[in-house]
Amino acid sequence: MGDGRPLFIQIAEKIEASILDGSLAEDEQAPSTNELAVFHRVNPATAGKGINLLVDRGILVKRRGLGTFVAPGARQIVRGERVEQFAQHYLDPLLTEARAIGLDTQAVLAMIRDRNAS
Repeated sequence: MGDGRPLFIQIAEKIEASILDGSLAEDEQAPSTNELAVFHRVNPATAGKGINLLVDRGILVKRRGLGTFVAPGARQIVRGERVEQFAQHYLDPLLTEARAIGLDTQAVLAMIRDRNAS
């Protein structure tokens, strides 16, 4: 893991990625805290913190005595959050710079189309 971000966030993001790519379907049981701890070689409390982060956001649900499952609508929640993050991290700075150098929306769209075509 070791990319500088807290391990529990990295674990949560890996689960989110599995939900997005369909390898972890809605209503399917998510890996347990212990499975995640062993796989990622972390303390079970760290893995649990990652799971709880997703539970708090409505992406996973805990079913008493059964485990943790992917919530209905989880894929849409994750996708919506990722779209917003994409806009904040990439589009907002792009539009700010475009305005600063005098490019209008049509010019930016044309540049994107040209780059995408090559």
